[in-house]
Amino acid sequence: MTRQTWILLLLLSLLWGGSFLFQAVAVTEIPVFTIVWSRVLLAAIVLWLVIAATGARVVWSRAAVIACLGMSVTNNAVPFSLIIWGQSHIAVGLASILNATTPLWTVLALHVFTRDDRLTGRKIAAVALGLAGVAVLVGPEALGSGGPLLQQLAVLGGALSYGLGGVWSRRFKGLGLSPPAIAAGQLTGSSLILLPLVLTVDQPWALPTPGLAPVLSVLGLALLSTTLAYVLFFRILDLAGPATLSLVTLLIPVSATGLGWAVLGQSIGPGELGGAALIGLGLAVMDGRPVALLRRKLGRAKTGA
Repeated sequence: MTRQTWILLLLLSLLWGGSFLFQAVAVTEIPVFTIVWSRVLLAAIVLWLVIAATGARVVWSRAAVIACLGMSVTNNAVPFSLIIWGQSHIAVGLASILNATTPLWTVLALHVFTRDDRLTGRKIAAVALGLAGVAVLVGPEALGSGGPLLQQLAVLGGALSYGLGGVWSRRFKGLGLSPPAIAAGQLTGSSLILLPLVLTVDQPWALPTPGLAPVLSVLGLALLSTTLAYVLFFRILDLAGPATLSLVTLLIPVSATGLGWAVLGQSIGPGELGGAALIGLGLAVMDGRPVALLRRKLGRAKTGA
């Protein structure tokens, strides 16, 4: 992976880590579907304005529309809704750590739905470590409480949906769409899919006017954690592919937990730390580079001895 890809991954992790903070603030006063719909609609409008201002030519084909609609469901509507609902009862750091299982679901989905990206012994070990980390995170106390477990499972469901989206994103190869066009297309599809749910379930016109902080949080979600983030997302996808792209979730818990601590005064306990460590170890094993580096260092140490 090149230095440019690493820089883009770090920036994307900050933008998506911030999304957990924005969501935690917004969900206190705004219903879930309304948050998600506002997020994707505003982001889509901004991206189409950027495309129009730059004079970029966008040629849509049937395959491109299908690809965007699939991403609308797997990468926007479903995971955004599940994760925001989950954050109504769990902390920013825990939600981001559970979301960090995305690469594990991605490699499993790639094995099931593709022929050229199969599971190996290293990937199986990585998945096992990641699932063990999830088990530690959830913990026996959550199983008996009847409260946070459903919310934690919802966030995991969002991570699984992202994994499926990583597989679906391979359809964009060779379609000739620019990253802004792909992002604008999938966000437009998401806003159309979510509109009936907003009108029938949330009915926002009947709710009290939200405060300034939730409104600004939705704007942050739309402009920073969605508009800018998805431009970076598809750029990294084009440079390095879905498996490498999914590694960004290893970095997200660091920024999300830091923001949750600094802004909301949230903290995480030993169970979350232990689970995060196992998930991080699993991601390192799956990536392969940290393990290879450790082997080279050990080899040099033995030679020097």
